[in-house]
Amino acid sequence: MKKDSPLPVLDNNLPANRQVTRREAVRRLIAGAGMALPLVARAHPIYRHLANGAVFKETEKLGAADWKPIFLNAQQDETLVVLAERIVPGSAKAQVNRFIDLLLSVDKEKHRNDFVGALAAFEAESSRRFGKRLAALDGAQVDEILTDAAAQRTKMDSTGGDGKGSSDLHAHFENLKGWISGAYYSSEAGMRELGWTGDYVFASFPGCEHPEGHS
Repeated sequence: MKKDSPLPVLDNNLPANRQVTRREAVRRLIAGAGMALPLVARAHPIYRHLANGAVFKETEKLGAADWKPIFLNAQQDETLVVLAERIVPGSAKAQVNRFIDLLLSVDKEKHRNDFVGALAAFEAESSRRFGKRLAALDGAQVDEILTDAAAQRTKMDSTGGDGKGSSDLHAHFENLKGWISGAYYSSEAGMRELGWTGDYVFASFPGCEHPEGHS
């Protein structure tokens, strides 16, 4: 990742080694004019959440040992964890699934339905191709589905069909990618991956992408 761009100082008075909250990280993330998140279209609904910041006071509860989803059911959450980790490695540790669930719990019905529909579409594709739930697939199998979805490719099924069942996956992939990337890069882990030290933030991001992820 290129790191030779000048970084404007946003706040250089943070105590050494103090843990950065997600709210603080996001405030710095969107502080620069015209700042954009890697892999996330500006029209994506997660931008409104990050700019508003109203739910960030609830993020301290996301690390609880007895955490349970507010909006997603257990199976949907499991599917999200698998997809998130393959799309943006490090998402599981950053608790991307928990943050997304929190955002969805206060989002519009359409956005929630779109998200659940996207998860269901990937589960259906997993069943069609491999006869298994997505969480039961190995990494290579999940990557195959994601790679085809990202490239808008369809896959012939065993009966010689035209694979139209997978042709809509691209839109679902883009939707999920926006949620996952926004949640990851607004976490402390994502911010630090982009070069933030706690005192500085890029005026514009250098287009960082995980080489093993799906852009």
